[in-house]
Amino acid sequence: MQPVLTPEQMAEADRRTVAAGTPVEVLMERAGRAVAWAVRRLCGGTYGERAVVVCGKGNNGGDGLVAARVLRGWGMHVDVLELKDGLDRDRCQGQIQRADVAVDAMFGTGFRGQLPEDADWVSGQLSAAGVPVVAVDIPSGIDGLTGEMRGLSVRAETTVTFAALKPGLLFPPGDFSAGRIEVADIGIDIGEPTIGVTEPDDLYGLTWRWPSAHKWESGVMVVGGSAGMTGAALMVSHAAMRAGAGIVWCCIPGPGGAVSTPPSEVITKDLAEVTDALEHVERFRTLVVGPGLGRHERIAAGVRELVAKAPVPLVLDADGLNAMAGDLSPLEARSDATIVTPHEGEYERLAGARVGDDRIAAARGLAERSGAIVLLKGPRTVVAEPGGRAAINPTGGPWLATAGTGDVLSGIVGGFVASGADAFRAAAGAAWVHGRAGDLAGHEGLIARDLIAAIPPTLREIAAPED
Repeated sequence: MQPVLTPEQMAEADRRTVAAGTPVEVLMERAGRAVAWAVRRLCGGTYGERAVVVCGKGNNGGDGLVAARVLRGWGMHVDVLELKDGLDRDRCQGQIQRADVAVDAMFGTGFRGQLPEDADWVSGQLSAAGVPVVAVDIPSGIDGLTGEMRGLSVRAETTVTFAALKPGLLFPPGDFSAGRIEVADIGIDIGEPTIGVTEPDDLYGLTWRWPSAHKWESGVMVVGGSAGMTGAALMVSHAAMRAGAGIVWCCIPGPGGAVSTPPSEVITKDLAEVTDALEHVERFRTLVVGPGLGRHERIAAGVRELVAKAPVPLVLDADGLNAMAGDLSPLEARSDATIVTPHEGEYERLAGARVGDDRIAAARGLAERSGAIVLLKGPRTVVAEPGGRAAINPTGGPWLATAGTGDVLSGIVGGFVASGADAFRAAAGAAWVHGRAGDLAGHEGLIARDLIAAIPPTLREIAAPED
């Protein structure tokens, strides 16, 4: 995974590096030069170009002053605006309007809240002038932890961030404001980060099989749907097969559910009660519970018992999560790996609290309380495990906000777990594949079935990475 540091972790990494013998001035010089090179690349050169560098206080402003000095040395005309001195707005407006490029060195990753008056005015002027901006570490106005903005923020063409990515650059609207992100190595000791962005190389071999493999070594049981409402459970089942499951039973509570399903590779079976699944579940490598079950209390009670007693890895989604009714004890009672896949509404019902602005903290908190891997769906899906390790998914987008796509995701998770992947890797990999499949299927007019068809070509991309 590509490392991610929170603002607090980044501040600690700075302190650790300085304590080990690297002066702050050296780090600032390296950072400023990295920014200057980004400006040079953006402009295609420096001679005869005009830049305006807007500097705040502290290290961020210091980085901007270094960048200004370096750019002048390369022949660029540079105007420096320092917020601490106050701004002559008429003069500054003219400098911004004449500039070919701007450097935003006003506020760094520790910023919270709304931009002060002068910084807010500068942000608006940069936007009105349409001048391309290189942001230092993070666009001013963006919360470095959450990506939130309250009021205006700078919209950058390029953001040069140091040592590692920051959460605020990855979550909306911060990801939009950041533009293209460059991570500059300036010699900071980042330690061993517990947060990362999932990369294709992390997923290699997710569905690999031994030459002697047979279908029951990667079987998935799906418990979902109801009479006349089988679509969600079948979406899960077909996605699991496309994601590596050798055999899938789709078990539908209530009479007649299996009869109403069309013939396919998926084996459908009726269950008189949800808990009847316990008679056969040990034959399977993974159990997926929830999609399409409904919220009848009899069904919910059966789900809670099944969750607590099933002796195989479990993926719990949709009505399976709702059945918990905020009671985490069935999850805590489990003997094998558990992955829960809530969207924000399901998270609130399960955790008894809203997700809030900090999606990483929300996923980590529920993972710690429940003992489960948490795949928190939404803009920039987050996967977290007890102990704090977390993965941020970079793929996907609003085109996936359509009925049935969450069921497909649960099926992919189930298929990966059944193929032998550990629960965290399966969840992080499934989120990545799910989002990438949406790209291959095409964003316009996308429906959930399109994702299922796009799973195999997505897996082929992972199996044959580019040299």
